[in-house]
Amino acid sequence: MDAGSFIRRKYRIWQQVQTAVELIYPPRCLGCGNLTESDFGLCGSCWRDTPFIGGAVCDSCGAPVPGNADGHRIECDDCLKTPRPWRDGRAALLYQARARSLVLSLKHGDRPELARPASRWMAQAGRALFRPDMLIAPVPLHWSRLIKRRYNQSALLAQHLGRETGLDVCPDLLERRVRTPVLDGKTAAERAETLSGVISPHAKRKRKMQGRDVLLVDDVMTSGATLAACTQACATAGANHIFVLVLARVAKDA
Repeated sequence: MDAGSFIRRKYRIWQQVQTAVELIYPPRCLGCGNLTESDFGLCGSCWRDTPFIGGAVCDSCGAPVPGNADGHRIECDDCLKTPRPWRDGRAALLYQARARSLVLSLKHGDRPELARPASRWMAQAGRALFRPDMLIAPVPLHWSRLIKRRYNQSALLAQHLGRETGLDVCPDLLERRVRTPVLDGKTAAERAETLSGVISPHAKRKRKMQGRDVLLVDDVMTSGATLAACTQACATAGANHIFVLVLARVAKDA
């Protein structure tokens, strides 16, 4: 058997296996569970109900802004009022409707498989941020919460984003040494105070970011206090420029 025939035979076998798998486990929508055309996708209805961010966005936090991009830097009212410590930021979704359900399923619903498609949306939203030799790092989770959830959803997003972009990932670049209370319902000032001094570079990993651009990854940005604390930790350790990329952004207009 020549090489061409061998490859064609292997491809036919692979197709037969794929067909059998699809018959037993047909692809289902990540949002509603209905049958869909491909794995790790959304059906038409869920796609329409998922608020992807497009058009003009704030260059600092990724929130949508009115008007059109004109080549000049754009910042939302919040970022003009309180400048961000990082350089640029982007988000894939608005934290509302179907997006909120997806994020909560990833975070608390034991749905780690959602990180793979989510990282593709993030890679598309964050394409302007990526730099050569950039290091990707997730927002850290305190060990007690990691034991409870069994995984850090931000670390899963970072790992898949690394595969999408080809950039290096360091899942434990930062660590959260103190278990902070839930930040829901707190003001931006209260969040910042609660997170002060809580996040620091991992002693054995901080050399990895010295002189390099760092991309911080998280599931949701609300006030940005957690990402600001991470940015400070990276800057202290000698990182070059720091960027942030999140799956979903809480915006006032939402």
